[in-house]
Amino acid sequence: MESLEQIFLIISPKKFHILKFLLEGYDNLGIISSYQNERGIVLLRYNKNSAQDIFGLLSSIATDIQAINI
Repeated sequence: MESLEQIFLIISPKKFHILKFLLEGYDNLGIISSYQNERGIVLLRYNKNSAQDIFGLLSSIATDIQAINI
């Protein structure tokens, strides 16, 4: 099994479910885990072959899931 790439993101804690839904909706594009929920820090793991799709999706929804007060 290939190892997964990982990246930490800071998102609005209230938007965690939206990001999880989108990632699962794109045929399990990535795996998201809450890291520090109260601060909106999440861990995103993905296959390196999916990196372009992951970052394209994140770019397109960035303003919708961004944390207001970082």
